[in-house]
This record gives sequence, structure tokens and C-alpha cells, in this order.
Amino acid sequence: MTALASLTWTDVADRVRRGAVLAVPVGSTEQHGPHLPTSTDSDIAVALAERLAAKVPEAVVSPAVAFGSSGEHQGFPGTLSIGQEAIELLLVELVRSATVTFPLVVLVSAHGGNAQPVARAVRRLRTEGRHVLAWGPKWDGDAHAGRTETSVMLALAPQAVRLEAARAGNTAPVHTLLPRLREAGLAAVTANGVLGDPGDATADEGRRLLQQAAAELADLVTRYLPRTEAVS
Repeated sequence: MTALASLTWTDVADRVRRGAVLAVPVGSTEQHGPHLPTSTDSDIAVALAERLAAKVPEAVVSPAVAFGSSGEHQGFPGTLSIGQEAIELLLVELVRSATVTFPLVVLVSAHGGNAQPVARAVRRLRTEGRHVLAWGPKWDGDAHAGRTETSVMLALAPQAVRLEAARAGNTAPVHTLLPRLREAGLAAVTANGVLGDPGDATADEGRRLLQQAAAELADLVTRYLPRTEAVS
């Protein structure tokens, strides 16, 4: 895996001559129940970007964008949110800078709350002729800090998962919770910050989910590598 932070500018120039793509992990700093760290979304985004680099030699992984739009989690201590407008502008300016050097940038987003500002940023950048993709894992399962995210974190950083503190949160279908959640935040629909049940989470399931997602991401990026001018 090649990390941008470990390269000199001459290293980067050499890689760009060979058709490098910049992968930018986009995460958040927000509560993930009493059993997962506030870095969960950022950890997952970094892991997926690193797996992309392992599969696609042209990929260089940038430092993570570790703050996002997490206002719905503000009722829980530890959440640091910069809001939709700020994350959109941050990504626009970041990609504008990156595309001076890199022919293609892919935003690897692992926080659902960033979906709308990421999409808006990509649309704006593409109207400027920037070659940029946005991708996020499409995992079925619990909405937040449940079985899915807990399994992935058990695969990535088991020492950071406090299974003894893992408890089910609100297990109702997410669509039934959205009106109240949007009005009053996550704390209004779950006392412990969890949507779902992490009880059956396993590292094996997490590894499978990561492998599947990384393969999908690598396939997407590979399709654009030969002709980055085709991104639209």
C-alpha cells in the first residue's frame, strides 16, 4: 500500500507519470454506541482505500478526512461534526487541489451522513471538468453500530471493540425512525446510540464484507484507469 503521506514530491511525480489515482478516505468522528470507537467510519474508509491500493498498484492513499456531517449524533458526547456545507466545500477544494497533480481522484466514503454533500461536491467538480469518482460500501444490515459495523471493526481492529459493552439499540426498520431522527437526532430514537443489534457480530463476517467491498471498489476504479477522460 502506498500512502501519500510517506512520499516525497518527486515520488508522487514519478507515480503520476505512470497514471496514479488518488484515493481519499472520507469518514467522520461520531459516536458508535458504547462498544465502538468514534473513529469507526474513518477507520473503515481508510481500510477500504488501503485495500484498493493493494489491488490497484496505481492507487495512492491520501490522509483521511476524519470529520464530516454528523449533526444527528450530536446528542452523544464525542461527536465532532462540521456539517454538510463544510464537508462539501472541503471536498471541492481538496479535489481541485488534487487534480492539479492526479488524473483521477476517488472519494471513498464510509459515513452515510456524508452521502449528500459528497454527491453535490462530485457534481460540482465534474462540471469543472475534474475527473472524480465517489464510492461507498453498500452493505445490507444494521444501520448504525449494529452487527455490520461491529463485524467490520472486529476484522480491522478487534482491540478497539468493547464486546462486553455491546447491546442492541433500536431494532425497528430505519425508514420508520427517519422522521423523528431528522427532527430530533439519533438520541431521540436510541438511548445507547445503536440502530440494530451487534450481538451476533463476528470477525469472519467483517472480513467477508471488507473483501467484497474492496473488490467492488477496485473494479470501479480499474474501469476508469485506462481512460480517465471518460469520467462524467
